[in-house]
Amino acid sequence: MQKTFLGPQLRRLRQERGETQGAMAKALGISPSYVNLLENNERSVSVAVLLRLFETYGVDWRSIEKDDSAAILSDLRAALQDPLFTDRRPDLTQLRAAMVHAPDLVSAFLRLHRAQGAAMDRLSALTDSESLPSPEAAVHLAFRRHRNHFPALEEAAERFWTPPPRDEVYTALKTRLREMHGVTTRLARVEEMPATLRSYDEARREIQLSEALDHPNRAFQLVHMCALLGHRDLLDSLTSGVAGAAVQARLRVELANYFAAAVLMPYAAFLAEARATKYDFDHLATRFGVSFEQACHRATTLQREGAQGVPFFFLRIDKGGNVTKRFNATEFPLAEYGGACPRLDVHTSFRTPGRIVPQYVEMPDGSRFFTFSRTVDRPTWARHAQDNRLAVAMGCASEHAGAVGYAEALSLSAPVTQIGINCRICPRQGCDQRAHQAMIQTEPVDAHRRGATRFDV
Repeated sequence: MQKTFLGPQLRRLRQERGETQGAMAKALGISPSYVNLLENNERSVSVAVLLRLFETYGVDWRSIEKDDSAAILSDLRAALQDPLFTDRRPDLTQLRAAMVHAPDLVSAFLRLHRAQGAAMDRLSALTDSESLPSPEAAVHLAFRRHRNHFPALEEAAERFWTPPPRDEVYTALKTRLREMHGVTTRLARVEEMPATLRSYDEARREIQLSEALDHPNRAFQLVHMCALLGHRDLLDSLTSGVAGAAVQARLRVELANYFAAAVLMPYAAFLAEARATKYDFDHLATRFGVSFEQACHRATTLQREGAQGVPFFFLRIDKGGNVTKRFNATEFPLAEYGGACPRLDVHTSFRTPGRIVPQYVEMPDGSRFFTFSRTVDRPTWARHAQDNRLAVAMGCASEHAGAVGYAEALSLSAPVTQIGINCRICPRQGCDQRAHQAMIQTEPVDAHRRGATRFDV
């Protein structure tokens, strides 16, 4: 049984009620010294104490047990890669201590750093926007807070249906929408829906799907609509704590996508097949009737307590290097702003369409990851829209590489590529792929020397 540590949550619970450690100890029937050990995460919380917390304070222990420390630690380490902290960067022990003893300070620091990053990006773009994260960045943060896993959506997906034979899924979904929601489905010609893949006409109770969608994506879009129409209350509850209509709408779409993936790729079956095939995503896509990208995305959500898959991060870029989607169940510090590091082979995968490109990488703090990349094709409407291609990268900490078949193409002694988060904050000054000078780098260039780039001082 996994040990449960609730130090910061327990301290916050006590302080909100204005109690001393002695008062809480008396209320729970334990010693003050034990309360102190619990608050400092030096002891795990027993089931008996969790039950007394519920009885005494009326707090559901499952709500305070939620542990997002891994995501917070990853975000903290990423923020501290900023060149501003080069000379006095706290070590891992100090960061963990800060999370235990000053969680509110850590939270405030991360909010301030994100606001600073957003402000710098907006200043660079010469806009007058407020220093708030974009809806995409806010959604990424919301998923990180849940460790990229939503038990309520998983449970709803498991109750959705008894999966029909795979070749009958699309028909079964159309029947379900018609019988349960009074909604019909129509396949529309491309010229009827220019630059649109799915449209819902609420007045006519009709879903229109573009003929440009392939079969797996037609099924995915119908399950997405089942989530929007049949699980409004659940989606409302998951988006209620998010500020801003734009962010709520974006989050609602991503949660409906999560539900669709959970329905088409049931948790237990998908995890078992992934482990059996060492995460062969072409095989997984074929077995579950989904796309390669959808199978990759689903793998990042396998974080159920007691039945966890390899913790992956997921990154999707376009041919210009812009990050168009990102999800993270690892400590890999994905950039919140700007593009991905140009030394990641996800960029070079465009040279070999459809082929897996494996790579070992090392972050500036010494942490190592195994990554693999591949291009994916988007729906094509017409002749002039050919080569509408993106690339996806998946990665995990190097210690998990043995569970991933794609790593077999590389030996443990394979070269390791040194990368950063992105050029804006990367401390690798001599990198031959640097696109612009890092923030806070104030040393002037040497006019008598030409380094690897024009930014090399």
